[in-house]
Amino acid sequence: MSRFLFVVPPLVGHVNPTVAVAAALAGRGHRVAWAGHPGLVRPLLPPGAELLPIPAEGIFEREEAIRERAGTARGLLAFKQLWDEILLPLARAMLPGVLAAVDSFRPDALLADEQALAGALGARRRGLPWATLCTTSARPAESLAGLPKVLDWLRGRMAALEREAGLPHVPEPFLSPRCIVVFSTRALAGEGGFPAHAHFVGPALAGRTDPTPFPWEALRPGPRLLVSLGTVNARRGQPLYRILAAALEGEPVQVVLVAPPEIAGPMPGNFLVRPRVPQLALLPHVQAVLCHGGHNTVCEALAQGLPLIVTPIRDDQPVIAQQVVGAGVGLRLRFGRTDPDELRGAVRRVLSEPLLRENAARVADSFRKAGGAAAAADILASLA
Repeated sequence: MSRFLFVVPPLVGHVNPTVAVAAALAGRGHRVAWAGHPGLVRPLLPPGAELLPIPAEGIFEREEAIRERAGTARGLLAFKQLWDEILLPLARAMLPGVLAAVDSFRPDALLADEQALAGALGARRRGLPWATLCTTSARPAESLAGLPKVLDWLRGRMAALEREAGLPHVPEPFLSPRCIVVFSTRALAGEGGFPAHAHFVGPALAGRTDPTPFPWEALRPGPRLLVSLGTVNARRGQPLYRILAAALEGEPVQVVLVAPPEIAGPMPGNFLVRPRVPQLALLPHVQAVLCHGGHNTVCEALAQGLPLIVTPIRDDQPVIAQQVVGAGVGLRLRFGRTDPDELRGAVRRVLSEPLLRENAARVADSFRKAGGAAAAADILASLA
């Protein structure tokens, strides 16, 4: 039996894949634990999961303000906010707790989410074997293509963080030199972007439960479209919601819109508005998805063979949107720059064009063949 410690940020899309991978490791007789914020990570873990708490005081007291700014910024400002206000302060706040968790749990290997930078720092400080878990297949260099000064700025910030942690600078300091697990496949992500020791295992979706209530009886016969812009972007979606209403009122499609009803406003009769949905359970009941290009939603939809409309807003979403278009599994619309006619035409296309659905099925098949959580567990077990 080996011991594996997952180091995760308090973000749903980053914790969820570790649950499936941990279950696969535990099924092979290994012991697993998480290091993370107790109030925000604990609810995302299965009952009885071992969590070594890292409060990271000073970060989450201002989480709401950070989210509010994140919901209004775009482009380079959003990128700088992500690093200067969230990822780098989070790394500094988490590192003492990560080191304490390592000393207490004594793992044989550390498994660090790519945005939990303190995991990589802690593994390097303690000389542990470690792997990087990538919940997006977009790399910063891709997001900053054509902006070398900004990329240099980011690399300087990373080097400063290494120095603060008492570590020498190395290229790609937060990508493991030994093992990188990417929750996607080349069929979607394309070639390039990762070193040769990266393993593409597809999304890890097994074993996840979601008690979110949903009025299943309200689903109507016929085609259905799921629309979700993610938690952070819900408020920014208000103009898009109005365009959706104008575009799809009277169309022969039921729209399941994930948004706070008070933000969505009045909607036509063929719309079902919910503040949250059990997304994995709902996806088999829809025929297409419109989203912001978040990696998790994109992969969850494609795992069901569903074509997509992506309207990227910030961070890695433009890169993921380009992957969707490049793989032939969906269409891209400009956020804030589309009109009802263009949106209506896009919805009609994703619901009717056979090639989009065939390509989505091809990517879904690549996900299944990649092995998901079981494949990730096999790869990670070799670290210990």
